[in-house]
Amino acid sequence: MKAQAPTAYGQGLSSQARNLHWLLTNLVDEVPGIHSVAVVSSDGLLLLSSDPGRAEEVARPGGGDGPRGSSADLATIVSGLGSLTQGAAKLMDGGAVKQTMITMDEGSVFVMSISDGSLLGVHATPDCDMSVIAYHMALFVGRAGHVLTPELRSELRKSMESPQ
Repeated sequence: MKAQAPTAYGQGLSSQARNLHWLLTNLVDEVPGIHSVAVVSSDGLLLLSSDPGRAEEVARPGGGDGPRGSSADLATIVSGLGSLTQGAAKLMDGGAVKQTMITMDEGSVFVMSISDGSLLGVHATPDCDMSVIAYHMALFVGRAGHVLTPELRSELRKSMESPQ
């Protein structure tokens, strides 16, 4: 299942916020094998999502809150992995964490640091080309990292909280 690019999502935002939405849409549209994408702030809040409409779904098979596999789930996973890998890097005197990758039987999860402490997370198909996804994630991080100011992060958080 291909991730849905945001459509009406991002209307009424600043040009920098719209540009980040455009970059996210390009990542989703141009890179084969991506299920969902999430940008998470350093404090774990979802800033950008490839499926913002699904964030409002409530029913999940087997219980729980929110839709299984949604960007909200991905944001939680990305935030947890970011915290875990940063802690591991400190314990091992490894320096800053640049990228984390998890491969599973039914998919892959990639997490890449953005310069302000935010994280970019991608959930991909099991047959994805990992090097292509990592390359496009690095392009996104390079283009987005310098514009994620505290003001823009606040604007993006508010846009994720408002009804779509």
